[in-house]
Amino acid sequence: MSEDDVRLSGRVIHAFAPRTILLNKPAGYTCTRSDKHAERTIFDLLPSDTGHLFHVGRLDKESEGLLLLTNDGILAQDLMHPSKGVDKEYEVILDKTFTDRDATSLRRGTWIEGSVARIESVRNLAPNKIQIILHQGIKRQIRVMLGQLGFKVKRLNRIRLGPLTLRGVKPGSYRDLRKEDLEILQQALKAPKPKKEKPPYLRKPRAKPTHVSKDELFSVIPPSSKKATNSPRAQKSPVKRSDSKMSPFAAKRPRKSSPTQGRVKKVTG
Repeated sequence: MSEDDVRLSGRVIHAFAPRTILLNKPAGYTCTRSDKHAERTIFDLLPSDTGHLFHVGRLDKESEGLLLLTNDGILAQDLMHPSKGVDKEYEVILDKTFTDRDATSLRRGTWIEGSVARIESVRNLAPNKIQIILHQGIKRQIRVMLGQLGFKVKRLNRIRLGPLTLRGVKPGSYRDLRKEDLEILQQALKAPKPKKEKPPYLRKPRAKPTHVSKDELFSVIPPSSKKATNSPRAQKSPVKRSDSKMSPFAAKRPRKSSPTQGRVKKVTG
């Protein structure tokens, strides 16, 4: 609550008011707060009172366009999750002509680092300029997918995020989102999304169980193991034993006498 008194080591901690800003990022700026390897970061374009904000997703160093920064964690998570279906629209300039055949190949999708990479739509704006709409946010997704088709991206500009556009925001400048902007953004997040299935060629095939016949199973058992097998047939087969292997007690056991043994036949004269 706003009237709560929160302290750390005796010092009062003040909560930041919710804030979300829209930045038109130029090329050459890195999406990070501080990096010793980065010459320029997006926070070099912003005033010091925005240091508590974090960027929603990212644009790589050479990409440009619309980027949101906020301290609203729930809003950021919803905007980045593909299931919410928020459109991210890009204009891409390529090093050569983009044909209908290339568009068909791009729509099929591909695998990037173990994830299914897909686009929602692609449209030609000029022989070497296209419009792409994504819902995902895989690292360098557009550059990697086009690179797999033999294209090199010369310029990549994000011009729209859901209902938000760059209208009135010049490169390198920003504006705070108004209450009506956030309401429209929440409506876009809550709108029902059609359920989509992965195309068959992007589904990972299930491993089929391997069935091994009895003959195949015993054919791979080494000869030494076959002698020691405990199969039912081996247990039921009669085993002949020589006298030398018989128990010594069995050898000393007296034999049963015949009924007539020991009798004397009486002879009459």
